[in-house]
Amino acid sequence: MAGVTEFPHPYVPPDLKLPGYVPVVLPKSTIVGIYLGVSLLVVLTIWFISGRSSKRSSLDRLLMCWWAFTGLTHMFLEGYFVFSPEFYKDKSAFYLAEVWKEYSKGDSRYAARDSAIVSVEGVTAVLEGPASLLAVYAIATGKSYSYLLQFAISLGQLYGTLIYFLTAVLEGDNFATSPFYYYAYYVIANSFWLVIPSLIAVRCWRKTCAAFSAQAQKKVKSR
Repeated sequence: MAGVTEFPHPYVPPDLKLPGYVPVVLPKSTIVGIYLGVSLLVVLTIWFISGRSSKRSSLDRLLMCWWAFTGLTHMFLEGYFVFSPEFYKDKSAFYLAEVWKEYSKGDSRYAARDSAIVSVEGVTAVLEGPASLLAVYAIATGKSYSYLLQFAISLGQLYGTLIYFLTAVLEGDNFATSPFYYYAYYVIANSFWLVIPSLIAVRCWRKTCAAFSAQAQKKVKSR
């Protein structure tokens, strides 16, 4: 069409059809810097608020920080991706659209709206996001379901992350525009959702088993 400027996209494969694509406007340093800055603000806020109770351990406070950070990331960042299928057309330099234009350099399946990616991110944003914030509340108030909830969310995160990596491998693992984006965005950024949920799941499993064991011993002694 006359008068319409078509921009070439940087994603893989080069013949991927993205009609109306608009290049990233914000610098990479700004996109990453804002995300890290907001994440740090969330963590520090939860850390200081949770410190008002002397009964709360440092580990519980760290877990509250993690669940707040990951919950907000799931709901707002990943939620925007799920419900904004044409983010790559954004001309306003809206931050969340810029994030996904930039991240797609590490995994072009996002720009291509790969069905597996949309499905995993949809479940993550709609279910695991709110559940993560509920975990913050559960830890803060000492709810009895805290460990079970954290265990369930961690398993969900592990499952989603494994599906994310495995589908990439099965499809050729060739969705990054360069080795830098592959390792910085695809590998390193996502590895946190393998390591941390694994550690939390193991801890919750042990705590739950210990609670059941203690309960069983009480029943034996009361007979």
